[in-house]
Amino acid sequence: MTEETTPQLERALTLRDLVLFNLVAVIGIGWVATAAKAGPSALTLWLLAAILFFVPQGLAVIQLSSSFPAEGGIYAWTKKEFGEGHGFVCGWCYWINNVLFYPTLLLAGAVSATYIIGQGESGLANDWTYVLPFTLIALTLAVMLNVVGVDTGKWLQNIGGVSVYLPGIFLILLGLYAALTKAPANTLTLVQLKPDLTNLPLLNLWATIAFAFAGLELSSTMGHEIHNPRRNLPRSIYIAAPLIALIYVCGTGSMLWLVPKQEINIVAGPLQAIANGVRDHGRVWWWVVPLAALCLTLARIGGLGAWLTGSARVAFVVGLDRYFPAAFARVHPRWRTPYIAILIQAPLAALFLVLSVLGKGTTTERAFLMLLDMSLLIYFIPYIYLFICFMVHCWKRETDDEKLLVPGGAVGAVISGLCGLSITLFAMIVAMIPPPGTSHVWIHEAKLGGGSLLLVLLGLLIYWRAKRKPLA
Repeated sequence: MTEETTPQLERALTLRDLVLFNLVAVIGIGWVATAAKAGPSALTLWLLAAILFFVPQGLAVIQLSSSFPAEGGIYAWTKKEFGEGHGFVCGWCYWINNVLFYPTLLLAGAVSATYIIGQGESGLANDWTYVLPFTLIALTLAVMLNVVGVDTGKWLQNIGGVSVYLPGIFLILLGLYAALTKAPANTLTLVQLKPDLTNLPLLNLWATIAFAFAGLELSSTMGHEIHNPRRNLPRSIYIAAPLIALIYVCGTGSMLWLVPKQEINIVAGPLQAIANGVRDHGRVWWWVVPLAALCLTLARIGGLGAWLTGSARVAFVVGLDRYFPAAFARVHPRWRTPYIAILIQAPLAALFLVLSVLGKGTTTERAFLMLLDMSLLIYFIPYIYLFICFMVHCWKRETDDEKLLVPGGAVGAVISGLCGLSITLFAMIVAMIPPPGTSHVWIHEAKLGGGSLLLVLLGLLIYWRAKRKPLA
């Protein structure tokens, strides 16, 4: 599949759109609360993850999107370097993981929305009569806006990109003001910055922190819908990456200064820190927390729009290659979007959403959580392909005398790629470790590992059946 054989899509995404798309796709402001809960050593873990995973990820996406700015992004890159079979495995894992991930974004948005009306601690977020309508309406909004045109749908992601960044900046400013005016809520010493890498929960946190940085590759899935993608895709990474790292590192520092770590609420930590930060400034600032909650709610819906539309492009290109049903490859005659690939995700996401909401406290909930764990493990597979593609591509192009964007040329690409690949493999191993208190460890391992393998085998079965079909 080449640009010439791809159905005509609308080139509507500019550099500004791509930067905001990257922000809303990657930043999960809740991660700063998860990190701060572990104490000051989390700041060191953020820096290590940035150097060993985030920078290699950024360099890989910059080089591959510049050399090969194709629709489908990571799927197209893998297929080009290693053939259709590997390309399909990469694309399938990327797509199925995201379909299972959508309910998480929707439920987080429902929780944030309760703080807009001052009901954050009321238990409303656990009431399915509120959660289910809210999440289904948000899902419908994200789907429809992205179906009716890239030029329309991008505004949901743009609003989400601005909305996810404003509370982060406000949190950092409040933390900076507090650092200049009062003592920290936690003891902060140089000794505490040293992470204990023999501590299993801390190792789990490191893997979590590393993949809080994941998502820079998402915008590249829309390569044929971007103005001058060879220039704008790399530039958007250069601009967005430091902005993302700033929020994570400085936001965690602000959390530690404003909230005692034993009191940090994992779900609403950023709002909790903002509330603590404005408390000393009088009641005139009462509106800040509801506004921040509104921003975070919009950010969740914008993030859903980004992942939904990006994943649909992978399914769209797989459909063009005839491994998914031909309907996935249809482009709307008026709106120039792969509307079937977008629409098909809605009922799947709604199904898993209903199972997670109505099955709360039952075996259905436990099954859904296990499915989510499996999807997280599967999410690492495309990153293995990303870093190997990056290294192989750069090594080949160096011998062809093509100028590389990576510092150090092919050698620099190999070093960078090996760093990213190592962290990815490490995270997969850590993801297999059962949580504390698991009564039947081997049963847990069998379900997690076996279930992940079954999802991959399901994809291989789809590929095998498609290969056997004669071309029309």
